[in-house]
Amino acid sequence: MARTVSIGNQNFEKMIQRNCFYVDKTGFIKEWWESEDEVTLITRPRRFGKTLNMSMLKCFFSNKYENRGELFEGLEIWEDEKYREIQGTYPVIFLSFANIKQNTYKGTVIKIKAELVKIYNEFDYILKSDLYNANEIAQYQSVCADMSDEVAQEALNNLSNYLSRYYGKNTIILLDEYDTPMQEAYVNGYWEELVAFTRSLFNSTFKTNPYLERAIMTGITRVSKESIFSDLNNLEVVTTLTPKYETAFGFTEEEVFKALDEQGLPNEKADVKKWYDGFVFGKQKDIYNPWSIINFLDKKEYNTYWADSSSNGLINNLIQKGSPSIKMMMETLLKEETVDVPINEQIVFSELNYSEDAVWSLMLASGYLKVVSAEPLVGNRRKARRYTLALTNLEIQFMFEDIILRWFSPAKNETNEFVKALISGDIESMNEYMNDVALRTFSVFDSGKHTSDKKAPENFFHGFVLGLMVDQSENYIITSNRESGYGRYDIMLEPKDKQSKKYPGIVIEFKVINPRKEKSLEETVTAALEQIEDKNYDAELIKRGVNKGNIYNYGFAFRGKEVLIGER
Repeated sequence: MARTVSIGNQNFEKMIQRNCFYVDKTGFIKEWWESEDEVTLITRPRRFGKTLNMSMLKCFFSNKYENRGELFEGLEIWEDEKYREIQGTYPVIFLSFANIKQNTYKGTVIKIKAELVKIYNEFDYILKSDLYNANEIAQYQSVCADMSDEVAQEALNNLSNYLSRYYGKNTIILLDEYDTPMQEAYVNGYWEELVAFTRSLFNSTFKTNPYLERAIMTGITRVSKESIFSDLNNLEVVTTLTPKYETAFGFTEEEVFKALDEQGLPNEKADVKKWYDGFVFGKQKDIYNPWSIINFLDKKEYNTYWADSSSNGLINNLIQKGSPSIKMMMETLLKEETVDVPINEQIVFSELNYSEDAVWSLMLASGYLKVVSAEPLVGNRRKARRYTLALTNLEIQFMFEDIILRWFSPAKNETNEFVKALISGDIESMNEYMNDVALRTFSVFDSGKHTSDKKAPENFFHGFVLGLMVDQSENYIITSNRESGYGRYDIMLEPKDKQSKKYPGIVIEFKVINPRKEKSLEETVTAALEQIEDKNYDAELIKRGVNKGNIYNYGFAFRGKEVLIGER
């Protein structure tokens, strides 16, 4: 008989007691315990069962679940007599940062302190014992809503001490979604402040804590060790690229196909694979995201369940405001092709605004991209390793197509008219439409406030115009930043039909006004057009068979939101 599919249930005890659909991941308990790693950080994309696995660990190890072996009967871990003996025998501190999504540093620290107070309240019964002196009791009671940062940063260390003495065993600490506050700090501009607070908290909890038995942290990203983990030399980091715990998070193909059989959906295997397969952890391919599978089993229809379970705001923002190179590579990915990029598993949030490598690394860690292949490891590598990446599956492709369509929907008519004007050489209409769209759609330094003042607007408009041309891929071969003649052009549109005058060859050069050299946008346009001529950018189009008389050269000059386009 098919088990009930429970949507959004992340409580192991409830799932087992209610006989809900559950894929047995208890083998992870044994694998982790026998690794003997003191502190483990495991990163996986969102909705991959991290919280449910942490709940499972709590139910297995916590002495609050002493004599609750029935929760594990029939599961893999219960086949080993050794693990039956240690079930329910440790003090366990379990806390989650999943809901700490404040837009200020002060609000974030208040929420972290509230989590600590909740944990202390959970164990306040131990104060009734005579194990603690007056100073210790006072310290315990000082963990309250208005405690100092210093008290908060030492709170988990001290609680580990109290629990270890009370139970005669060191403490296990489980911290779920450790990096949620860090991502909010990056988005909302208080990264450095939160790094300083969190570094002290983690150092006290996981490094200088003699009462710690083991600890696990989970999250989406591996935040740079130079920031919050700078003092943790006892940290074992397991990312999506690490050959460890490969099947503990997410569903394997065998597990998915068994679930489809159980739920009476055996004929859907091929389509389910196309939609939801594609994640790769370590060397294990064909991993499926649980959220989409569970929702499909429940609703029995295909949809972008995982992609729709979050706003995808950070990724959206980074791609929309990214360099022209990022946009061109996204176009390549959307054509179901691959890109080759260096990947650094240590995400440095402060680099996301100017480092393309950091953006691709975040997208891989977050599950939007999958590894197709990797360059061989040679010696003791210190540089980022190069990977061949593709979009993970059909669900992710649909998600990005929707995101890109939404970027241009506010100005859809204008952009269509702009492209017509570009192809027909209607300079007046091009200027009218571009200035109108820019004024209504962009903030002046939406154009990239964290790059240089000189290149930011140029990069932004470059990427924007590339985006406008996407729907011309049937008529043009569109390239960006390639060599031609004696230099590198910004954008080139090569008509596929070289004999038709309907689609001219087009070369575009972007320039931001340089007040030291140019007094007006008109002079900047002239400089852009002269560069096209002096560097002979038309050479590549002519070489490929485009008639010299059917090539348009455009110079784009801009100052903030003000744009001037000229043609030669």
